[in-house]
Amino acid sequence: MKAARYYEELQRNTLKCNLCPHYCVIGDGKQGICRVRKNTGGELFLETYGVVSSVGFDPIEKKPLYHFYPGSEIFSIGSFGCNLRCKFCQNWQISQETPNGGSPRRQNSPESLVATALENKSNIGIAFTYNEPIVWFEFMMDIAAISRKKGLKNVMVTNGFINREPLAELIGLIDAFNVDLKAFTEDFYKHQTFSKLEPVKETLKIIRKSGRHLEITNLVVTGLNDNMKDFTEMVKWISGELGRDTVLHLSRYFPNYKTSAVPTPVGILEEFHALASQSLDFVYLGNLTSTTGQDTKCPQCGAKVINRSRYDTWISGLDKDGKCKKCNHKILEYI
Repeated sequence: MKAARYYEELQRNTLKCNLCPHYCVIGDGKQGICRVRKNTGGELFLETYGVVSSVGFDPIEKKPLYHFYPGSEIFSIGSFGCNLRCKFCQNWQISQETPNGGSPRRQNSPESLVATALENKSNIGIAFTYNEPIVWFEFMMDIAAISRKKGLKNVMVTNGFINREPLAELIGLIDAFNVDLKAFTEDFYKHQTFSKLEPVKETLKIIRKSGRHLEITNLVVTGLNDNMKDFTEMVKWISGELGRDTVLHLSRYFPNYKTSAVPTPVGILEEFHALASQSLDFVYLGNLTSTTGQDTKCPQCGAKVINRSRYDTWISGLDKDGKCKKCNHKILEYI
């Protein structure tokens, strides 16, 4: 365990966590909604500091990040816990379950994890992913600080449900974000994730304004967030508030956790892809067996500049500065 940050004492031995918009009120011996931040004797602790569920070197495209050093590898780290309760969670074994009892888990120091990341000479950095990194904020920040000093890039794959002050700290150390925008109605967020949409929209605007690299993922869940009207509003908001060049990934859902609806029909994804592409320059399809909707085309001249087959990537039409070889239009900032 390690002392947590962003909390206040309401009364003797009762704390309020200020890390995310849940503002959990936590009695002595109790945990917040994330199940990993615990009040022990009137102090808040991160129970999973140093506890890792998964590590591995992944293609950057797997995060997914398609416009941040495409074709590179990144060292990915996950822990346990989440501050959302998505009924359709695709990683529920580590996000909705936390290690309790039994043999103590091996502790991983930030220094040892960065050292592992540096062993692979083709690795560009560290991705905080698999479960929700917000809930292991202190562990992530310690790793990211060392990683930055060693010249590595830091990436965060997140639900974006975080308060302004800790987000500002993260932006100081995180180079690229992929934020899950689960849907575009408060009703969906309330009943399917037990959270709120508005704080996620605010996170997206803050990241975009900061100049950090941002991509968005929308998991299209059959019967829950596949309403054309709501999707259209989401796309228009992204284009208007974040910019037409914002990268959007549409991902296919498969039955998992507490949701048993059929997998997202491919036709729906293709229809959404066509609709979104009218307002956004870069829209991609993911979690498919085909390569449909994975290539990058120049929004100015239409030339295909990056070819992808799942996680294999070939940069064919860009120069070393990320410009289209055909028309000189700037496409990538990080290449």
